[in-house]
Amino acid sequence: MPVYFKVLAFLIVAALPAWTQETLPNAKPVPECQVIPLPYEQASFQFEGKELTRYHYGSALRRPFWFPVIGPSGIPLTRMGHPRDPQGHKHHNSVWISHNNVNGVDFWADTGSGRIAQRRIVEFEDGIREARTVTENDWLDESTGRVLMRETRTATMQVLNDGEWMLLIELVLQPDGTEVVLGQSPFGLIGVRMAKTIGVNDGGGMIRNSEGNIDEKEVFWKKAKWVDYSGPVTKETVEGITLFDHPDNPNFPASFHVRDDGWMGASLTHEATRIIPSGEKLTLRYGFYVHRDLKPLPGIELRWKEFAGR
Repeated sequence: MPVYFKVLAFLIVAALPAWTQETLPNAKPVPECQVIPLPYEQASFQFEGKELTRYHYGSALRRPFWFPVIGPSGIPLTRMGHPRDPQGHKHHNSVWISHNNVNGVDFWADTGSGRIAQRRIVEFEDGIREARTVTENDWLDESTGRVLMRETRTATMQVLNDGEWMLLIELVLQPDGTEVVLGQSPFGLIGVRMAKTIGVNDGGGMIRNSEGNIDEKEVFWKKAKWVDYSGPVTKETVEGITLFDHPDNPNFPASFHVRDDGWMGASLTHEATRIIPSGEKLTLRYGFYVHRDLKPLPGIELRWKEFAGR
């Protein structure tokens, strides 16, 4: 095409009016936060077109999980599996829900017969500052084909300022028939595997809790409202994730299972067995605060209070 026609085409396009309310009088506001369904049974949580996390719920998986979890700098703050034992800890799926002993069935390790299978998607909801998914899952014993427990899972992405955000998780657990016994175990109900560079051992990161304790030696099996795991993600940047326990949870404040190798979880049954009687429900709430810097403890506490008041 001659240069003259290229210039003319450019001028014509440039002269066209920009989108206005008059050109699309029925146009609705575009949500800042969206959940985008993807192939291979995944859903992308996005803010202004940028992914913050992705939910995986495929039928071939042992359990649904969220990966990656993107920090304010655009770098993943979680990983799949243990950096030093990828095979033995391949059940460490970034951010996940599970339990070691449900009526004697192991849902925690990949070698157990328990599998958390998504039954259906109830809702994908977009919004201005929040987006959420609501799904229903079956806690299935594959050795017998029996569903032990039904679960309704609500996951909400809440956008904050300065690139920070939260993942809010609500679980409603109900027996499918007879009572469900969540056996005494440190493994369950929620966990997060941090990126290798954030771990205390591999990256020189730091664990802190709401009581002012530091690292595994002081935080391991201590009760707390929250635990924060922060560390370097680049040569100049520190970011982290705080795991919040909710005051309405039956064992609040939870005992936290933490390791200097990059793992933390809030244990529901560290001290004792928990029973969900037939016909009743157990509701649990947890939050993940994805933040910049080595956040001052009062700033984390303020975020926890906002979460606790929801």
